[in-house]
Amino acid sequence: MKIYTKQCIQNLPITIEQAWDFFSDPKNLKTITPDYMGFIIESGADRPMFPGQIIQYIVTPVMGIKTKWVTEITHVEHMKYFVDEQRFGPYSLWHHKHFLKEIPGGVAMEDIIDYKIPLGILGQMVHPFIVKPKLDEIFEYRRKKLIELFGEFK
Repeated sequence: MKIYTKQCIQNLPITIEQAWDFFSDPKNLKTITPDYMGFIIESGADRPMFPGQIIQYIVTPVMGIKTKWVTEITHVEHMKYFVDEQRFGPYSLWHHKHFLKEIPGGVAMEDIIDYKIPLGILGQMVHPFIVKPKLDEIFEYRRKKLIELFGEFK
């Protein structure tokens, strides 16, 4: 069983309060997700984030195939971090930690995602050609979109 990890760090020229308000609002996930993914929140994003919150989405990650994705917010420490875990969706495991930290001139935002691909050895074989490049593309889109929204960290 192969578990992969993706880590991204981005510094933003905003306050910790602005960062928390934006990233802890599930509705903003659509804003930082590429349009081609057809991201739709079906339910669960109608209140501020809390442990136990279930959020249901529809995404179209590859080849126009719509997929239901259900996540649970499992941990929240106000202004510091939150964790979402897939309960149903395309991965065998999806554990996504979002950390925020004040730094001089802004906020460091760090994502650490531990994930497992279904289909055993076949999943492992397609990971470097389909899954990893797609995740890299999505997080690069997000990086650029956050610069567009909040400006570039100097």
